[in-house]
Amino acid sequence: MMNCELLATCSALGYLEGETYHKEPDCLESVKDLIRYLRHEDDSRDIRQQLGAAQILQNDLLPIITQHGQDKPLFDACIRLMVNLTQPALLCFGKIPDDPAFRHHFLQVVSYLQAYKEAFANEKVFTVLSETLYNLLQLDWEQRQEEDNLLIERILLLVRNVLHVPADPYEEKNVDDDASVHDKLLWAIHMSGMDDLLKFLASAQSEQQWSMHVLEVISLMFREQTPELLVRAGQVRSAQEKQKDSNELEALRQKELAEKHSRTMQRGTRHSRFRGSYVVQGLKSISEKDVIFHQGLHNFKNYSHDAGKATRRVPKRKQVAQDTKSQRRSVLNVRLFLREFCADFLDNCYNRLMYLVKESLIREHAQQHDETYYLWALSFFMAFNRGNGCKAELVSETLSVRTFHFIEKNITNYYEMMLTDKKEATSWSRRMHLALKAYQELLLTVNEMDRSKDENIRQSASVIKSNIFYLMEYREIFLTLLRKFDEKMQPRSFLQDLVESTHLFLRMLERFCKGRSNLLVQKKKVKRKKQKKKSSSHTENTPEVLEETWTIVSQELRTSGFELSNALTEGVVPFDAASEIPVAEQRTEAMIRIQDALFARTGPEALGLLRAAREVWPEGDVFGSAEVQPEEELELLKQILFAELPRPAHTEATMDEDEEVEELEEEELESVRVSETEFNFLDFIKRFANPSIIRPYLLLLRSYASNTPHTNHCIVRMLHRVAVDLKMDALLFQLSVFYLFNKVLTDPAAAVYKELVTFAKYILNRFFALATRNNKAFIELLFWKNVGAVREMTEGYRKEGEDGMKKVKWTPEEEEELRQLYEEHKDSGVPDIVETLLPLLMNTNRTRRQVVTQMVSMGLVDSVKDLKKEKKGTCIVLWTEDQEQELQMLFEEYKDSDDVLGNILKRLTAKRSRARVVDKILSLGLVSERRDLYKKRRRNAPGKSTGMSEEDFFASVSGAPEENTMDRDEEEDDDLEEDKDDSEEERDVVRPAQGKKGRRRESAVERNVNVGGVVQDLRREGLSGPVLWLQNCLNRAADDREEDGVSHPMPLVPLTEENEDAMENKSFKRLLHKIGIRPPADEQESFWRIPATMSIYQLRTMASSLNPPEESEVGGEGESESGVAVNLEAEQQDEGSDGQELRAQAIRALLLSRQRKRSSADKKSDAGAGIDRKTSVKRNRVLDSDDERDDDSPPKMNVDTEHQDGSGEEAHSAPAKRRRQRVLSDDEDEED
Repeated sequence: MMNCELLATCSALGYLEGETYHKEPDCLESVKDLIRYLRHEDDSRDIRQQLGAAQILQNDLLPIITQHGQDKPLFDACIRLMVNLTQPALLCFGKIPDDPAFRHHFLQVVSYLQAYKEAFANEKVFTVLSETLYNLLQLDWEQRQEEDNLLIERILLLVRNVLHVPADPYEEKNVDDDASVHDKLLWAIHMSGMDDLLKFLASAQSEQQWSMHVLEVISLMFREQTPELLVRAGQVRSAQEKQKDSNELEALRQKELAEKHSRTMQRGTRHSRFRGSYVVQGLKSISEKDVIFHQGLHNFKNYSHDAGKATRRVPKRKQVAQDTKSQRRSVLNVRLFLREFCADFLDNCYNRLMYLVKESLIREHAQQHDETYYLWALSFFMAFNRGNGCKAELVSETLSVRTFHFIEKNITNYYEMMLTDKKEATSWSRRMHLALKAYQELLLTVNEMDRSKDENIRQSASVIKSNIFYLMEYREIFLTLLRKFDEKMQPRSFLQDLVESTHLFLRMLERFCKGRSNLLVQKKKVKRKKQKKKSSSHTENTPEVLEETWTIVSQELRTSGFELSNALTEGVVPFDAASEIPVAEQRTEAMIRIQDALFARTGPEALGLLRAAREVWPEGDVFGSAEVQPEEELELLKQILFAELPRPAHTEATMDEDEEVEELEEEELESVRVSETEFNFLDFIKRFANPSIIRPYLLLLRSYASNTPHTNHCIVRMLHRVAVDLKMDALLFQLSVFYLFNKVLTDPAAAVYKELVTFAKYILNRFFALATRNNKAFIELLFWKNVGAVREMTEGYRKEGEDGMKKVKWTPEEEEELRQLYEEHKDSGVPDIVETLLPLLMNTNRTRRQVVTQMVSMGLVDSVKDLKKEKKGTCIVLWTEDQEQELQMLFEEYKDSDDVLGNILKRLTAKRSRARVVDKILSLGLVSERRDLYKKRRRNAPGKSTGMSEEDFFASVSGAPEENTMDRDEEEDDDLEEDKDDSEEERDVVRPAQGKKGRRRESAVERNVNVGGVVQDLRREGLSGPVLWLQNCLNRAADDREEDGVSHPMPLVPLTEENEDAMENKSFKRLLHKIGIRPPADEQESFWRIPATMSIYQLRTMASSLNPPEESEVGGEGESESGVAVNLEAEQQDEGSDGQELRAQAIRALLLSRQRKRSSADKKSDAGAGIDRKTSVKRNRVLDSDDERDDDSPPKMNVDTEHQDGSGEEAHSAPAKRRRQRVLSDDEDEED
């Protein structure tokens, strides 16, 4: 029942009186209302169904456009409405609904679309559309408005939608050579001249934007047509075709006579009521007695235990894929029109249109899956051209190696998506079938060119063949498709085309190899990196060697007087500042480094490491006390040398500098090795001697009766190559194969399949000859065999222990242990249970292969495939939109780290290989070159590899400002005055300046120190209000991100005049830069923004650093102490930032200790006041002017007391207080 509002709207359109349609005054508004209703329809498409039931399109819209076409606004609105009404049901519902109710709605919409299609099969309608389209195309580009382009596109879409409507086989029930609705529609298109306009759009230089629409319409026009039928339309059949048809007819007649004779011979001589009952001896029934057969003896061959049983229902996921493509022969006049259309299209449009479509596909300007129209057009029109004289120049655009590559890439893509997208596997299978048909047609055309009378064409074919035979991808595509064939997802027609394409390819390759003594082809070999286990050097050190080592080391240290060079004193860092392991947990590694130095007999280096480690980890006197004597250090080194330290199982192999720089490129080059090798056709055929490839051929051979003679010939030829040419006939000794051969030999029409019968007899004779020599041959029939098993079956079985394959014996105790471990861990959910069990076995010498083999033999698992080791990075190829977003987020998070790619690989949800991740990062435009992703490594002292001195590095780590700080600030001021166009470049210049010096993130403590001075200057300039506004913005952003759980860039919008003036102030802009606020990126942005990458704790830390000095003092503590405590407490809320701060603290401690030694030495050698002043200035900068409060602070700087205090805030600030106490005590020593 129609909605009352909808009914009123439809009534306001007008009415049809006889052949004349009278429109109402509100007709245009009513059409617009209907468009608005369709925009707001529900999931069941109720508006669409009500309009279809009321036949609005047939009774109102079509008469309006045919009789009132001069009313342009009304005509445009009606075209819009009809485009919406005729859009495919799949687009309306997204997919075929599974719910029965929605499935009913879907079928109802399809039925209305079929009624629309029948209504459009009218010459008047298409005449109006053609005239309108012709008038629009007559306009020049200068005269054509945007509304004209929209109307052109809508007319093409309307034609596309009408042609796309599927036929209704239950309603039409047409036979061949009868006019269907689709044929009537095509004839209306032809009579109206629309086909000529389509050819014009496909060939015109100025109308190339409609190329994809035109190709889509043409592909739908030729639906249900075959190029072979169109080529022969209207032509007199040749004598060869007549003879072929008569032979097929005679074969069918002979087959029918043979079946009739067989049925006659099966009839018994007695009346059917006296057929009797028989006891079948040796065949047991349900009970222990023999089977009683109540039929005639002539029917006993058809006896089966399954007779009378209910057919077992096959699950939907295991059902064989069905062919959905239907073909029929249209009426002769339609076929003649389509034949003429194809000939004109090839002469004038094909090359240009296919070029434009290919460019749009490569540049990704087309919609998703539009490449299927390109593949269809390639296979259809090239097949038509091949049958219509094979003029190579007409299809030259698609006759190239680039086209082979494009199709091969799409086949690979479709197969991978068929495996990953299980729900749409059938659709991906159909697309792969289209690509295979296109590949097959390319091969057929090249093969036809090879037989041309023109020498130039034969030479071109030879060049194409040499290219496709040279490259490995084109040679092995058929091997891969045969090996991966799955009848549950790929229909029988796909297998038929695959077998015929393989036969053609092998025949072309065999002919190409003849007459060429040495044919070189490309060969790719995948090499996987294997981790080399390097045994640690200390495992080879005996007590005698250790004693000798210690003698040499101790003598060297005593000779030098325990004095170390400046390089060892200043350049040794006992921990890895870039490591993810916290500094507190690196003490063991430092001990191992000292031991390794002693093993290498480099005593001074070991002593330097010991002293540096003592300064970093003074607690517990692990590396000796602060007042340790040289002899005590010597004894400590001896203990370390003879100690058995826990070492990691696999030590990372050291690499040369060049290898480190090219680490990523080396991995990619080593993964695939490309070389040239001499091609041998027989060796290539050997790759087909595999059960996984033979099985699809035998699967297709089961339907030998319905196959074409050419298909059966292709199957028998491949089996002949394997059985006769390779002498691998035993590969076909399988029970299902023999069952099929028996079916062929007993077929009444076996004479029709002479080639197949001859081959079957040959295989059976070979088997029975082998059975006389091998009494196990009949048992072998039950199994598929690989090449090794075939050799054993024909040449004799191996005895135990031969060929070095010694069987590993397992004792009953070991088997029971393995069984118990497997039962314990099988439900634990570990990804690889074998790797879990290997270290738990008593016998640690067992290999993975041995354990897997034993588990299969004990029956713990069904097959070795259940325990197959997962290969990382090879299962997933395509990237979904969510995975791309995840990759972008990870890149933004770790783009400033030393190992960007390593951090991304660790945290990716879907694991992939390094090469695939690098390719995706490059394609997304996140980096411009691969070298931007190389791992940044440090040598000896951090910072040396970046071209900076150690003093500069430690100065940057300690937070000490450099001498050119003011210069850099002035440069920043100059940069801020530049245009907004250079803002992106500005950020790229300012930030790497810090990265080159430290290659690290600035900690919150150091940033607060740097920000404090700028904030004080701003407050002196009277900008306290804007600073407070900025602080509130930071706090508000932190609160919003904490509530929402999502981070978005937040613009800083100044609403007051004071804030607007501050945003123009150079000093205020410098403050924004220092706290990490991002300037406008381009002309489209007007405001500075808080980046989405800033975490909540960073926002609050920056906000707290903007507090005035009087608010930051707590309990008499200094400003720097309070800032450090607050910032440390905020940083400890995040593990990653905490680890960085601890590393920075450890480096500062090492720096301050060395500064203390250096200053004392300088004091003795030089009494000048300038050096002392410079050192005190540096120390003042490190302490952030803490020396000014020395009189107040020392009584409160007892580290032990602060540690005993239970206050959480004091506990957080303890490391900062401990540093400050050490420097203050140093100041007191200098004053004394």
